[in-house]
Formats: sequence, C-alpha cells, structure tokens
Amino acid sequence: MRSSDVVAFVSRIVSGIALMLIVGALPWLSARDPAESILRARYAELEPTPEALEAIRVELGLADGPVVMSARWWGGVLRGDLGNSWVSGHPVTDGIVQALGVSATLTGLALLVAVVVSLLLVGPTMRRVAQGRPASGAGAAGAALTALPEFLLASALLVIFAVQIPLFPPSGWTGFRSAALPALALGLPAGGLFGRLLADAIAGASTERWVGVWRAAGAPSAVLTRAVLRRAAAAVVAALGLIVLGLLGGAVAVERVFAIPGIGRLMLGAANSQDLPALQGAILAIALASVTVGVLIAALRLAILGGPLPPGAVPAPPERDHSPRAARWTLGIAVGALLLMLAVGLPRDPYSSTFDRLQSPSLAIPFGADASGRDLLARVAHGAIGTLVPAVCVAALAVVVALLLGFTAAAARGPVEIANAMPPIIAGVLVAALFGPSAMGAAIAVLAVSWPPLASHAAALIEEAKAMPHVRWLPTLGTRGTEIAVRHIVPVVLPPLLRHGALRLPGIALALASLGFLGLGAQPPTPEWGLVLSEGIGYVERAPWATTAPASALVLASIIGVACASLGGARTHAKRSRSKKRNGTPVPSQLVKR
Repeated sequence: MRSSDVVAFVSRIVSGIALMLIVGALPWLSARDPAESILRARYAELEPTPEALEAIRVELGLADGPVVMSARWWGGVLRGDLGNSWVSGHPVTDGIVQALGVSATLTGLALLVAVVVSLLLVGPTMRRVAQGRPASGAGAAGAALTALPEFLLASALLVIFAVQIPLFPPSGWTGFRSAALPALALGLPAGGLFGRLLADAIAGASTERWVGVWRAAGAPSAVLTRAVLRRAAAAVVAALGLIVLGLLGGAVAVERVFAIPGIGRLMLGAANSQDLPALQGAILAIALASVTVGVLIAALRLAILGGPLPPGAVPAPPERDHSPRAARWTLGIAVGALLLMLAVGLPRDPYSSTFDRLQSPSLAIPFGADASGRDLLARVAHGAIGTLVPAVCVAALAVVVALLLGFTAAAARGPVEIANAMPPIIAGVLVAALFGPSAMGAAIAVLAVSWPPLASHAAALIEEAKAMPHVRWLPTLGTRGTEIAVRHIVPVVLPPLLRHGALRLPGIALALASLGFLGLGAQPPTPEWGLVLSEGIGYVERAPWATTAPASALVLASIIGVACASLGGARTHAKRSRSKKRNGTPVPSQLVKR
C-alpha cells in the first residue's frame, strides 16, 4: 500500500471520529445558551433568572463538558436510546422514526418522478444511437429542469396547483394527493440533472471509435445500444449518489413549504427552538441514510462494471455540447435582464413602507408591494447585492481553501468526503443551531460544503503541474519546495481554479437564498432573495406578485448558472477535441456483456 493511501485512510478515520465527537457534544458546543431557549419553550411565564437558568443547565447536563456529554449520548445511541426532547420531553427516537418514515416515502416518490423524467430525457438520445444517427444531449429541456431549485419549484407548484388551481391540498400529509406536489418539486430537478448527465454521456460515448468498429463489424443494434448505455452509466453512476443526497437537503425546504412532518421539518424546528437532542437524532438518521446511499451506489457501480477496475480505467465519455451559441444567447439575455432589474431597482428605497400593503404592480411599482408596503422591485434589486456579494466572497474563500488543501490531497481526503456528502441546507441547519440564524452563519455553512469539488480539482491540477519537466528538475537545482509552489505551481493552477469557482458562483448564490428562505440566513428586514420569497409565500393567494418578484430573480440566477456550465463544458470539449489522440477511447471488457 502506498504512503498516500495510508494517509488517506487515516484521514478518513480521524474525520469520522471527529464528526462523531462533534455530533455527540453538540449541546455543549452551542454558542447560544440552550437553557434560555428551553426555559422560554417550557415555562413562558418564568423570568430567566440566573437560578432558573442554572437549574435548567443541571437538568440538561450541560455542566458535564463535551467529552462526558458525547460519551453519554453515544452510549445511549448504542442502546437504541436517543434521549428525550428538551422541549416536549418525549423520546426522540419515536419522533425520528415517524418523521423518517414520512421523508422516506416522499423520497421514494421523488425518485420515481426522477426516473420517469430521466427516461423521457434519455429516450431520444438512445433512439438516435440505435438508429446509427448522431446523438445529442438532453438539450433545453434538461437544462430548464436542472435550473429549478427545489424550494423555488415547490413555491411555484404551491401557487399554481394548490392556490390558483386547487387540484391538490396546499399542506399536510394525508395521502397521495398531498404527496404529489412535494414529490414533483423534488423529483423534477433531480431527474432533469441525472437525465441530462446520462444523455450527454451517451451522446459522448456514441462518438468513440469502438462504436464505429462494432457497427462496421455488424454488431446488432440492441447489443450496441446496451454497450453504449453501460459505458455511459459507468461514468455517471457516481453522480446518482450525490443527486440522492441532494434530495435529502432539498426535502428540508420542500417539507417546510408544504408543512410535511418529515425529518427535514423536524431538523428545522429543532434548530430554531434549540432542541438539540432532536437535532442530534435527525443528523444521525441522515448520516446513516447517506452511508446507505453510498453503499448502494458503490454496489450498483460494481454491478455495472462487472468487477473492480484500476483508477482511470473508465474515463468520462467525451463531453458534448452542440449549442454553445444558444447557451451564449441564454446567458446574455439572463444577465441583461438581471442588470436591467438592478439599474431600475437600486436607486429605490428597499426599507420604506410608502405604499399600500400588497399593492398590485403598476408603473410606479412594477413588481408591486409586499405585506409591509415596501417596493418589491427595490427589495429584489438590493437583494441581489445581499445575495450575490456574499456568494462571491464564499466562492473566493472556497478557492483559497481548495488551493491550500490541494497540496495535501491525501490528508484532506476524509474532510473532503464528509463535506461533499453534506447538502448546504443540512450544514445551514447545524450552523444555525450552534450560532443562531444569520447571514454570516449561512455563508459559513455554504462555504463548508462548497470547497470539496474545488479541492479535488486543485489536487489534480497540482499533480499535473508537478509533472511538468522543468518543475521536476527544480529540486535538483536546490530550489526550495515553498518557492516551487509559489512561483511555479500556483500561477499554473490558479487560473483554471478561479474559472471553476466562477462557474459555481450561481449555485452558491442559490444555496444562500435557500437558507434565507428557511430563515437560517439573513434576518428581516434585510432584502435578500430567499428571505423576500419567504416573506411573500404566506400571501400567494391574495398577492401572487409577492412571490413572483423574488422568484424571477432566482430563476435568472439559475439560468445563468446552467448557461455558464454549458459554456464551460463546450470550452472543455473543444480543447479535448483539438488534443484528442487518433486511437480513441477503448472500452474495458467488463463493460460488455457477453
């Protein structure tokens, strides 16, 4: 075993133990005083005197220290006892089991929706492959579905199909009709993303040299189609795990919109009330679900490959993007619309209540007024500053962290895997429970889960830079390692890493907006996109423009993100095409069923 493998293994073990200690000691680590929150929740009529607070602390065991608290909690976990809720006094295990059953049902229905959507997106591509015609990706349909954040889609579905056209109940969990809209809100973006990835991978695999060889040799169309599908699936099946984990994070917002008593809503309520035992149990349940998903995805990939393969044996199929012009036009229109919104709205006052409550749109206020009589155009325009500026800061810090950790890729393997498996909303709930909801806390939470992909990219770039001939000769000339890194490696690695960070900027902005929507980010009266949408969601029946205004800004940000990703993929594909070797990409024998 190589030394780097040993370091990576130790990193995983240490990171796992650290995570267990943090979860176990969560009540002690809270920067806010849980005793005061519990006193208000239990005995609203009592004054928070030092004596009353100390009595609550003794009852909760907060004076025992983090090690004792963690050991006691994990001892209870091993016995199947997650403790009692600090607010209700009921066993946490019962509430977790009930909420997890609801969320599992919702996730299963969402996966069913995602499968149907993926099949619809992949079907035309597979038909072209079977007919021997040039195949294309999922196109505009896949991009449009991918651009819809779950919390925004949930709000739109609520307005359209539960308020304007009352086909489904707006809230609760009473049967299939109440589960339909939440499942669509979760499943449509997930299916759009995976269908797009798989369709693009199939289109890329169909252009590889071996496909032409098989077709010339007279391979049956069905056999060739199955081989292309298996080749593409082997390269993108890992993304399926991340998509399923993303459903867990998206479920928090969707359950909040539709008032579904699932694990996400339980987590959010526990964080807001500082019911930390309930939050500990919910985090443990989601961690176990994440591990289960990881094991199942690994087993699925093993079944597709037919056995373990060395790293790099199954490269990603060539990236396909046949419409960079459409992506450029889409990006230009979205950026132009956003700039127009800023130009008109920024000179306006976002805090002054000068209009009637929920006043309808007019020439004076094109987006209407909110429930406090404030100009929605002004709030959305200033909300761009409150959302995009923190997003730029988070992206820049993520690049810095990734660059630093890229030089210690093996040692950072454990933190990378843990952070990569945590959705931003889950991180936001955890940070809010520890430090309270705030814009800074939301930024910290998004940063905590934004750096892993950049760190993996930085590590690969650094390895390539170290392999350059002149860099390999520098140590023999007596050049110090620090000087090599600063003068010869960082200047090569930083430009592509900055471009990668810029591509992730719209996604970071949407993650911040989702935390604001849940009340975990910026607090009123700050104009922030997610918070403005959350403030208007209660008035969708009387004033749908209260949600249309911030939703339009979020849609523009989503479109910009998808267009930037498409242009980045087109640029990468063009570079690879220019440097492509003549022999093409072979297909491992394990991918071909005999």
